[in-house]
Amino acid sequence: MEEIVLNIIIHSGNAKAKLYEALHASKENDFDKADKFLKEADEEVLNAHKIQTKLIQDEASGNKSEISMLLIHSQDHLMTCMSEKNLIREIIELRKELKNKN
Repeated sequence: MEEIVLNIIIHSGNAKAKLYEALHASKENDFDKADKFLKEADEEVLNAHKIQTKLIQDEASGNKSEISMLLIHSQDHLMTCMSEKNLIREIIELRKELKNKN
């Protein structure tokens, strides 16, 4: 279980790093690069979400997981990453709009 939970943390952390690379690229008006990083972040979030979904499906089938601080921590990482993803996408879109207006 520990390895499974750590993979959620790893993929969420990788996604967050890519999101901030995208944000930095957008600050430099390199929107192609930003879009590339956003796509890579989406892939990492998807990987983390697949692991989470498997845990939920297992529990729904009667195979309950032990709730540990590490499991809670992994869920916090994924949820925070997904929220930041939405905000960073909005910031990048605003930057694109500003560039197009100028």
